[in-house]
Amino acid sequence: MKRVSPQFVVQVAVPSPLRRTFDYLPSPEHPLPQPGCRVKVSFGRQQLTGLVTGLCSESDVPAEKLRPLVAILDEEPLLDEHLLALYRWASNYYLFPLGLALQTALPKQLREGLTCTLAAPMAWQLAKTGNDGVPHKVRSDTHQQILALLASYQALTTKELSALLSKPVSTALRTLQKKGWVEAVALSAAAVTTAQLAEPPLIPDAEQAVALSVLRTTKPGFHCFLLEGITGSGKTEIYLQLIHDMLTRGKQVLVLVPEINLTPQTIDRFSRRFNARIVAFHSGLTDKQRLQGWLEARDGSAHIVIGTRSAVFTPLAKLGLIVIDEEHDDSYKQQDGFRYSARDVAIYRANMLKIPVLLGSATPSLESLHSALSGRFQLLSLTQRAGNANVPTIRMLDLKMQKTQAGISELLLAEITATLSKREQVLIFLNRRGFAPVLLCRDCGWIAHCDRCERSYTLHQHPAQLRCHHCDAQRPVPRQCPACRSPALEAMGLGTERSSGYLAEQFPDFPVLRIDRDSTRAAGKLDNMMATIHSGIPCILVGTQMLAKGHHFPRVSLVAVLDADSGLFSADFRAQENLGQLLTQVAGRAGRSDIHGQVLVQTYHPNHPALQQLIAHGYGSFARQLLQERQQGHLPPYVHFMLVRAEAGQPHLPLDFLRELAGQLLQDAPRELKLFGPMPSPFLKKAGVFRAQLVLQAPKRSTLQKLGSTLQNLLETNSLNRKVRALVDVDPIDFS
Repeated sequence: MKRVSPQFVVQVAVPSPLRRTFDYLPSPEHPLPQPGCRVKVSFGRQQLTGLVTGLCSESDVPAEKLRPLVAILDEEPLLDEHLLALYRWASNYYLFPLGLALQTALPKQLREGLTCTLAAPMAWQLAKTGNDGVPHKVRSDTHQQILALLASYQALTTKELSALLSKPVSTALRTLQKKGWVEAVALSAAAVTTAQLAEPPLIPDAEQAVALSVLRTTKPGFHCFLLEGITGSGKTEIYLQLIHDMLTRGKQVLVLVPEINLTPQTIDRFSRRFNARIVAFHSGLTDKQRLQGWLEARDGSAHIVIGTRSAVFTPLAKLGLIVIDEEHDDSYKQQDGFRYSARDVAIYRANMLKIPVLLGSATPSLESLHSALSGRFQLLSLTQRAGNANVPTIRMLDLKMQKTQAGISELLLAEITATLSKREQVLIFLNRRGFAPVLLCRDCGWIAHCDRCERSYTLHQHPAQLRCHHCDAQRPVPRQCPACRSPALEAMGLGTERSSGYLAEQFPDFPVLRIDRDSTRAAGKLDNMMATIHSGIPCILVGTQMLAKGHHFPRVSLVAVLDADSGLFSADFRAQENLGQLLTQVAGRAGRSDIHGQVLVQTYHPNHPALQQLIAHGYGSFARQLLQERQQGHLPPYVHFMLVRAEAGQPHLPLDFLRELAGQLLQDAPRELKLFGPMPSPFLKKAGVFRAQLVLQAPKRSTLQKLGSTLQNLLETNSLNRKVRALVDVDPIDFS
């Protein structure tokens, strides 16, 4: 390493809300730390772990006031220059402190300054204790299958065994280890240096072949492809074949998925195709698992990294391709703290590295579709379902003509009966958790509402409680009205608990599986329900949007949408886009194998133009019509927004704060900048604080970005900044 020169000053990003780096003096007794290394520094009265972002020859701080580094924690940089540049760009673009941005993506042990080394991957093999072959005394089928596989493959990881047997095997392996039949061994480095196919690729159909040809023959360098393929058209097969091309060249691949519940099935699919080292990143990992995967990706021993939003910042030594599945999903936009879009950060990262990025969706976001239609992205289309699957038929049920119970119309009930009698499965979609969204007194009109959010509590039955879905406040269900003492309390509206309970009463001989955030919290609960579904037995699935994304249910032939009207009359300009995406994704779960699928959409407004367009002509036509409306209305993607939100414990303070800010911004504002507000937020009070917002609009992103440093200075110098918490959301998707 380079020895210290007295003229050098070390620039360090520390986890502080201050939007700048801090200068420190190197120690003459230690080597000069390189950018990307962690250091221990004195910051105020505490010591913090920071990250070196650069070296310079002079500082704005007088030399006598500069503090020396306390310690250098890394001999070699943890982050390379490209990843540091990515963080700098994201910090500047999303107006978020660099030190905090760096901390959000580092594993906990690295944030805490601990020394971390890469552990050798562990695998299982038959114990070398004189046991030959598969023992005949083992009664468990799973145990026999594991032993037979280890006899054939010599050594397999837990993840590989689970993929080969399509079920969890951790408990079985521990049992076999105690009995002395298997042992854990360190997997040699040679075993993970090359990736091979574990099963042959599928033969592409005509449309898939065209898409693959374009992807494979495009000259090397940065290219952004948008793969617009209807549900069931085989987008994943294209990902897999393109990934294989990259692995044969010795490159790593980053695959982003929107939700944690999609990660296991994606890993399972990839593990069955590739004999490769695959690591996952999502919120369900332990700190040790996250660190191990992070280090394997960084040193190049992990071939494929699959993860949710934050995985976009994973260091990869030989990154050759980024795939973003379900690219339209709102989950890719962080909604608190560091409010970045993983999709946009991934595209920027691919551009920096001059590598391709592939966006895939049956329902592309209007931003991505606009970029494709205008030539910034290259559009690839899949209009037919793969194999023998046919596109399901879609019908609307006019609820004005139907009696309903728990949201289930009589006609829908008859269709469910007919479907189950054919030994097929039913999926009921209702994007609302709990038993009912409102508890009301029929005598005086009292409604149970959360005082901290001024929104109604949701009634839950298991366990019985009132719960606020905004701040998670909970309280017991009252036996009588607190206002008039009447016992006439009534649950109003629908939730997944209510509808699933009613269906369980109507169909006692069939499993009714409720799949939402509440029912899947317990470890292994979602896996157990998925195992029931994939077993093929006739059953009824009732769930929220957790069921709408990316799942393959071969035996589902009937999909029903209980409430299709929620997005038709919203004040949010994105509501119809989100409705179209959700309905299309849900409908795509029907008829994905050789059985015919049908979709029933319950609505009070069957003649609404948006529903008519979507059902008659599909999402592609629907989205292009919305783009025309967005252009006429001067809305994204034809203009760009920046949201400034202020929060405080007193109702007048946020508006006062933003009025002062707006007045200062308008003094030297460019002509094309427009300000909307200040105004109270649609969600006025949340978790006990009052909220207001100011929206900045400009026809070009660059106009808003040039305001970045000015806006940050004004926020820090606002006369009310000690009483008000302010945040900035660049390219916001939530204006509530």
